Amino acid sequence: MPSKAKTGKKLVIVESPAKSKTIAKYLGEGFVVEASIGHIRDLPQPSDLPAELKKTSVGKFAVDIENDFKPYYVVSPDKKKKVAELKAQLKDADALYLATDGDREGEAIAWHLLEVLKPKVPVYRMTFGEITKEAIHRAMDNLRDVDSALVDAQETRRILDRLYGYEISPVLWRKVARGLSAGRVQSVVTRMVVDRERERMAFKAASYWDLTGQFGTDSATFKAKLAAVDGAKVASGRDFNDDGVLISANAVHLNEELATSLAAGLENADFRVRSVDTKPYTRRPAAPFTTSTLQQEAGRKLRFSSKSTMQIAQRLYENGYITYMRTDSSALSDEALTAARRQAAELYGPEYVPQSPRVYANKAANAQEAHEAIRPAGDSFRTPAQVANQLTGDAFRLYELIWKRTIASQMGDAKGSTATIRLGAVANDGRDAEFSASGTVITFPGFLAAYEEGKDESRGDEDSDEARRLPNVAKDDSLTASEIVAVGHETSPPPRYTEASLTAELEKRGIGRPSTYASTISTIQDRGYVRKQGSALVPSWIAFSVIRLLEQHFTDYVDYEFTADMEGDLDKIANGQAVGAAWLKHFYYGEDADPGLLSIVNNLGEIDAREINSVPIAEGITLRVGKFGPYLESSVPTVDPKTGEVVESARANVPEDLAPDELTAAKAVELMETAAPEERVLGTDPHTGHTVVAKNGRYGAYVTEIIPEMTEEQLANQPVEYYKNGKPKPPKKPVKAKPRTGSLFKSMTVDSITLDEALQLMSLPRVLGEDAEGNPITVQNGRFGPYLKKGTDSRSIGSEEEIFTITLEQALEIYSQPKQRGARAAVPPLAEFGPDPVSEKNIVVKEGRFGPYITDGVTNITVPRATSLEELTREQAIELLAEKRAKGPVKRTTTARKSPAKKVAAKK
Repeated sequence: MPSKAKTGKKLVIVESPAKSKTIAKYLGEGFVVEASIGHIRDLPQPSDLPAELKKTSVGKFAVDIENDFKPYYVVSPDKKKKVAELKAQLKDADALYLATDGDREGEAIAWHLLEVLKPKVPVYRMTFGEITKEAIHRAMDNLRDVDSALVDAQETRRILDRLYGYEISPVLWRKVARGLSAGRVQSVVTRMVVDRERERMAFKAASYWDLTGQFGTDSATFKAKLAAVDGAKVASGRDFNDDGVLISANAVHLNEELATSLAAGLENADFRVRSVDTKPYTRRPAAPFTTSTLQQEAGRKLRFSSKSTMQIAQRLYENGYITYMRTDSSALSDEALTAARRQAAELYGPEYVPQSPRVYANKAANAQEAHEAIRPAGDSFRTPAQVANQLTGDAFRLYELIWKRTIASQMGDAKGSTATIRLGAVANDGRDAEFSASGTVITFPGFLAAYEEGKDESRGDEDSDEARRLPNVAKDDSLTASEIVAVGHETSPPPRYTEASLTAELEKRGIGRPSTYASTISTIQDRGYVRKQGSALVPSWIAFSVIRLLEQHFTDYVDYEFTADMEGDLDKIANGQAVGAAWLKHFYYGEDADPGLLSIVNNLGEIDAREINSVPIAEGITLRVGKFGPYLESSVPTVDPKTGEVVESARANVPEDLAPDELTAAKAVELMETAAPEERVLGTDPHTGHTVVAKNGRYGAYVTEIIPEMTEEQLANQPVEYYKNGKPKPPKKPVKAKPRTGSLFKSMTVDSITLDEALQLMSLPRVLGEDAEGNPITVQNGRFGPYLKKGTDSRSIGSEEEIFTITLEQALEIYSQPKQRGARAAVPPLAEFGPDPVSEKNIVVKEGRFGPYITDGVTNITVPRATSLEELTREQAIELLAEKRAKGPVKRTTTARKSPAKKVAAKK
């Protein structure tokens, strides 16, 4: 068979279209760049497996758990067309270059392409950390094979997550609520947020007092704070534990009375300087960004969510502005070091650049696969001013942040001096009071000229050395004193995690990969385990139930060290020091005294669902996590103040926006006392004899009738049906009659509605009459307000009260007018972002039936739950709309109707 003729065509495959366009500019003639658009195949849902595999060892997870955990992969349905296109392009190519990202996920994508395309031409693995001409050419000079160890690590992680989720999640469904999910990292991250809330709930505040005063010389004044009384240190916030107990044995605890009397006793005291201490001040710049530190700093300085940060960084990388954004390394290449130092010298002066380059050690235990830090792309950096016309909005702000951090990392230390003045006097009651003031003066800004790192909220009341200049004083100098006042404080609970501080804590503990932090934090919000309150992350009560169950019955699998050790094991597999199949066998089946996941799931024993979903709040009051949300239940019989009836087990709903640590014993009692009755008997319907009740339901208050069960006598008197052979059929279970119901008007409440009003509500819809063509017209109340209905034509009316007063004539008058869409007052959009670059129509955010959504008038996409409206940016809105367009319209499955059989006329 003759060999295939050479065409000179070289096929390069990357993950994304944006990346392919940028790379294509730098490759020579003959190169064709295509995008796989992510993974082309994955593990299917077990329900989608072929019938012959469902009852085998593959059937439970789409992984053969009896044969080295071999995965069963399928090409995703939405990727079949893409695979066919890639195969067609490969047919006349002389070589294949797999240029996916250089991390484990990118390596796995390359391996899957190799497995599916089955190329018969030479295959080269090509990796680069930035998309620039120089980097692409360097990559072509350093081609390699697909790294099987990295592929094994990614595949092991994928199978591990499937085993974990598919074994543990069903336990949550049975004991907490349907639809919940457990995840190897997501559950541990949820536990961290819940643990912090538990600390806040257990926290007991301590009050303490101190003094402040204004002191001065002839030339200047400064503020100082009381530091010691009679030689003993004055207690501050850090001297108390979380139970409100003073733990510093040598500290003096001032209360209001002692502090106020001391302030009064110092009014005319003779204050003198007791000591002046000056120390040199040096501050080093922070290392260049890793994935984790970029997410943290973008959260602090730019108020970006982790997800938004990574989305914007991805676009900057794919368009050649920054290096690869998923990295644990803070190292810079020689080219980058040269570029940063050169630019710092040009912009700030040679004195701002140290003699030798700064080298930063990686803080992460296992820096990811030889990447360098996140920095501006290229062997010479573009300044923010040079890209201002190409980047806008959030993309420009993030690029500027990365550029500043990179340049600052190669600049000199900030230098100065910190002065501390101790001054004191004796009060008129003989107590000795000593005050302290500190100030730092920067004499050489160094890297601060370019950039200063942000900080997360911290506890305590420590005063930082303010950047202020204290007056030039000497020991024994006399000082004037004024405004000496007593100031009260309370210790503060541990601050809630923000996305930035949670990311920092995850990295510190070695839990998960920084490249997955954004998606994990987004997932726990989408699942309803955590919500944002401002920038703080607040756990839901259902998260408490989930974590309690996991802690009690799957202890290791939400243990912080155990999870970090698993990450270390995956690193060993990536480095070729371990094999994935053997590790998975040990994890799932266990070994000797170390039980595996399967053994733990099979030996759970009885789990008390009620106990798991209960949290004691106050004496006799317990919070329950129910099917329709959290509620309070009192085990102490109470007396209804309105009816005088004794209620054995009273309940009260918990407001959705009430954080767990805000549900104190006092708040629980208040909610129980002010709770509307769950059910109130209104009377008997005179026409049916049924009892009518008003209730508080999940979707609001409503009225309904109670239809009594059939008596034994009524059941016995039901007509008997017979088989053809004459034998009686078993009695059918009676069809339960559907009770009439009606939602309360906004002006009504459960404890104020009358029987007559309830009967009116249950009589809806109200028939007004017919139009000239005989079409009936009704009036009713709906989710979006009261309306008229004639066939399929609905018209809104004014208030709910009009439902019972509107006449047929008024209805006909409304129908005689042309139907106007949005006849009600127009609701302004929640946000506007200007024209979309594709449709050229204005992008707005509107309030929809299922929450806020983004639209350009053609394409609609719901705002992700993890993204607040305040955080949503124009770039995100454009990207979300683009993703929705790329997916195309939703394909709805419909059952085809069979045409009725044609009747054949009888032959005469």
